[in-house]
Amino acid sequence: MSQIPAVIITGASTGIGATYAERFARRGHDLVLVARDVARMDALASRLRQEAGVTVDILAADLTQAADLAKVEARLREDARIGILVNNAGTAIGGSFVDQSVEDITKLVTLNATALVRLSRAIAPRLAEAGEGAIVNIGSVVGVAPEFGMTVYGATKAFVQFLSQGLAQELGPKGVYVQAVLPATTRTEIWAHVGADVDTMSNVMEVGDLVDAALVGFDRRELVTIPPLQEAEQWEAFDGARKAMIGNIVNALPAARYRTPA
Repeated sequence: MSQIPAVIITGASTGIGATYAERFARRGHDLVLVARDVARMDALASRLRQEAGVTVDILAADLTQAADLAKVEARLREDARIGILVNNAGTAIGGSFVDQSVEDITKLVTLNATALVRLSRAIAPRLAEAGEGAIVNIGSVVGVAPEFGMTVYGATKAFVQFLSQGLAQELGPKGVYVQAVLPATTRTEIWAHVGADVDTMSNVMEVGDLVDAALVGFDRRELVTIPPLQEAEQWEAFDGARKAMIGNIVNALPAARYRTPA
């Protein structure tokens, strides 16, 4: 792997993905941009080549399509220059669970979860063998808050968080850094997918602020980065409570409260 690894970013045509591309280009990283919108990627790539003097490749792909996903997987396995994967591609759907179509739900899970885990799997063995590299997975605070009412979307983001934490356990000792980034409401085009007007919302984070904060966490090698959370102690208490249960949830007998006759 080169001293400054190339970065591959999914969902790179706009929003969080495009901003990650800008920030990593400023740091001197060559880029591989992955998205469906070739025109937007072309414009972004041209600008970053000129402004940062980096190499920018474009890989047009719809990650819900098997052939396109396989194409990106192959690039991750075979291109030894790529040392950082940013799994940013994702979408959301509006409405309640009972109103959402099976087709929309399936596409959501395919993009937000299946594609992400397959791309992580494509690059992880090579990074582990090299003993270096990073995987950045964009989750959401919705993944820890079913109260927000975005049930399937939140479930996919809970998957992203768990996967990231699990991969950190497995890959961290091999020299591979895995970060889960959990944004809250951020000014991106995803809101149009659910029929919402982000300009009417409160406490909306600008995408540049989100990515800059996430990169501070990246540089600090945080395992979970929550840019909008003001008190880090709250996450530490939340995660600490989970860890405290571990020794108590593996028992041969049911808890006493479940052995009381009805």
